[in-house]
Amino acid sequence: MTQTTDAAVTPDQDGARPKTPRVHWAWFAAAVTFVTIIGAAAFRSLPGLLIDPLHQEFGWSRGTIGAAVSVNLALYGLTAPFAAALMDRFGIRRVVAVALTVIAVGSGATVWMTSAWQLMLCWGLLVGLGSGSMALAFAATVTNRWFTARRGLVTGILTAASASGQLVFLPLLSWIVETHDWRPAAVTVSLAALAVVPFVWLLLRDHPADVGLRPYGATEFVPKPEPVPGAARRAVTVLLSAARTGPFWLLAGTFAICGASTNGLIQTHFVPAAHDHGMPITAAASLLAVVGIFDVVGTVASGWFTDRFDARRLLATYYALRGVSLLFLPILLAPSVHPPMVFFIVFYGLDWVATVPPTMALCREHYGDDSAIVFGWVLASHQVGAALVAWLGGVARDVFGAYDVVWYASGALCAAAALLSLVIRRRTPTPVAA
Repeated sequence: MTQTTDAAVTPDQDGARPKTPRVHWAWFAAAVTFVTIIGAAAFRSLPGLLIDPLHQEFGWSRGTIGAAVSVNLALYGLTAPFAAALMDRFGIRRVVAVALTVIAVGSGATVWMTSAWQLMLCWGLLVGLGSGSMALAFAATVTNRWFTARRGLVTGILTAASASGQLVFLPLLSWIVETHDWRPAAVTVSLAALAVVPFVWLLLRDHPADVGLRPYGATEFVPKPEPVPGAARRAVTVLLSAARTGPFWLLAGTFAICGASTNGLIQTHFVPAAHDHGMPITAAASLLAVVGIFDVVGTVASGWFTDRFDARRLLATYYALRGVSLLFLPILLAPSVHPPMVFFIVFYGLDWVATVPPTMALCREHYGDDSAIVFGWVLASHQVGAALVAWLGGVARDVFGAYDVVWYASGALCAAAALLSLVIRRRTPTPVAA
């Protein structure tokens, strides 16, 4: 076995032309990552469908249920930078396989809960920690290791995977909740997590050097780096270093608003808000699934644009259009689906996470080799923003009896994010001596 591995690597080291497979292994790594993130999307699809059933069965307020969702969203973000560092220490496969197992345990255990603190523990803590380990920092790590060319496109495709998972699971989970109760839906999520583990363990590799290849688009062989000890210390060190720079705070601020206006707002509260207006849960969940369809298109296109245009201007455009669309949402909600609502869904879907490829590109531009961990911290701000709105949205519904104030406030925040995006400075390349 040692001789086979050496033979695969030696040609590059000796200067001879390396073996070039017809399909580069980087695309297999990207495909497994895509499937894994699709599975992870199922875990984030369920909370918005549980608000009304848990409220009716246990009598918990929407604010209490929203608090558990906010813990989940916050940990999803705060875990990401440490997970990126852990992947440098223990490898991608091990971290992701353990994370999927933790999600399966957390989701499966909810079927026996009787108190709100158990919802906080199972769905908030365990599922939050597990899904955070497979957040977009995971996609950034795979992209940075396996690709030199087509990074923007691959980033867009992997980001779109979360929307594809939403497309696959939302209609199914909403049908299960409405037909069979919420517990079978929680078990479905648990089984989906376990089903992804074999794909990760058997097909995903930690680095191109593991299969004796260069990164896709690279001109030279890149040796596999040694494991980096002190994952937590490195994550904090990178944060302290990045926090001394202006672009970090601007990226974190805009991405916090991104999370507030997507995961925290629409993904958590759209279904119960539409149900307030008489729309069936399955119809509202199907609309979110349509968001997932067009998000795939919008995010892949955003990755293509990011390879060609100024990432700052792309971000400003995305946030401005999102803010305008949210201002119209309160007058569009109705008992049935009508053409203006379909237009909103299509428009919003194209913009859902189109912000991710340009945000990752700006992190790479400013922070180089540490960009995956820096993006993990930027993603943490995304999820903190999502967590705040997931909780405050439930509180606003309890206090005002409607979600209108939440839509208007989020639209105003998106306008602020558009302005902040234009303030980010481009990094001037360091001149190289002749």
